[in-house]
Amino acid sequence: MALLTLGINHRTAPIELRERVAFTPERMSEAFAELRAASGASEAAILSTCNRTELYLAGDDDCAPLVLRWLAGFHDLDVAELEEVLYIHRDADAVRHMMRVAAGLDSMVLGEPQIFGQLKDAYALAREYGGSGSFLSRLFEQTFSVAKRVRTQTAIGENPVSVAYAAVSMAHRIFADMSHNKALLIGAGKTIELVARHLADAGVKNFIVANRTLERAQALAESRGGQGILLSEIPDYLADVDIIISSTASPLPILGKGAVERSLKKRKHRPFFMVDIAVPRDIEPEVASLADVYLYTVDDLRQVIEENIRTREGAAREAENLIAAGVQEFLSQLRALDAVSTLKQFRQRAEVLRDVEIEKALRALRNGGDPETALRGLARGLTNKLLHEPSIQVRKATTEGRTEVTEWLRELHQLDVLDVDATTTPEKL
Repeated sequence: MALLTLGINHRTAPIELRERVAFTPERMSEAFAELRAASGASEAAILSTCNRTELYLAGDDDCAPLVLRWLAGFHDLDVAELEEVLYIHRDADAVRHMMRVAAGLDSMVLGEPQIFGQLKDAYALAREYGGSGSFLSRLFEQTFSVAKRVRTQTAIGENPVSVAYAAVSMAHRIFADMSHNKALLIGAGKTIELVARHLADAGVKNFIVANRTLERAQALAESRGGQGILLSEIPDYLADVDIIISSTASPLPILGKGAVERSLKKRKHRPFFMVDIAVPRDIEPEVASLADVYLYTVDDLRQVIEENIRTREGAAREAENLIAAGVQEFLSQLRALDAVSTLKQFRQRAEVLRDVEIEKALRALRNGGDPETALRGLARGLTNKLLHEPSIQVRKATTEGRTEVTEWLRELHQLDVLDVDATTTPEKL
């Protein structure tokens, strides 16, 4: 079974392209059905986050060109444009890549924990849509095990740094004392929960949470003593907030330039600090052109994030060692499974040959044949049939210069250890 990973991430592609390649929840069912049909892969999984889109495929052949054409077509992109930013990993490299992703070693924020949950969600979706079979299931489970090992045996998760943390750190550059600032959080997912926590730690006391469903917005807001509203109500509250951080799965912008302009007039030049963590973006890019607006995207957080990376570099080196061991462990498991399958076929073939020779001997005995002659015929026939095809293949390999086959034969049958001279009797054997 060949393993293939294709993807783009924050290192290879700008946000403008990443948001075009992102898979929305509404199209996941369609994507799984088309992907397997177009690639011919027997198993498939899709990971789509604000920083990466990756496809994991298992099958008998290298289907990379087919997957590339499908991915470009699904998102109405030019194949050449996508090919420039696409990375491809195969087999052991694909295993290593998935484990590095799960451990947060390939994230914009080194060691960030959110990707682990996102990868688990990707696995759940693959199972829901029939994309994950025994091979990918085994890979995901081993990946999660290694990622947990990294978390517990290294300091990769200490001194929390994430996109949410970086966003709040950047807000400190605009507002030295955030205890007097009011925050509007758009969305109510895990990232926004983290943002709320970090803002509270930074001194923010006044929160408004806007979400598509009011119940979810109120639940998150009330946990911080704030207020929950619907997305449609944002323009009514916009002028009263100072910090706006957004992270939703909306395919279209939620906050437009016009709404921000109207709010700025009411604020009398008091600045807005905005961070758009979403991909596709929640805030229209044109908002950045407005005076007194400081708008940042996930790509703009890179400098803050890089400053925090240094604290985790030592732990990352330890993590790489754990991942290398995890890759070898997974490959060893696959080799063991392959050996079991091969040995099962080998034994079944030998048993068929045995049954044929036994039936010959029994037939001879039923016809009044001599038992000793029948027994010797059974042994001779079975020996000849068991050794006939291997003997042909060994001679063929030797003729072709593949002398290692002869060495394997000697090792398999311990011929050097059990070297028997002409005087050895059956009793001594």
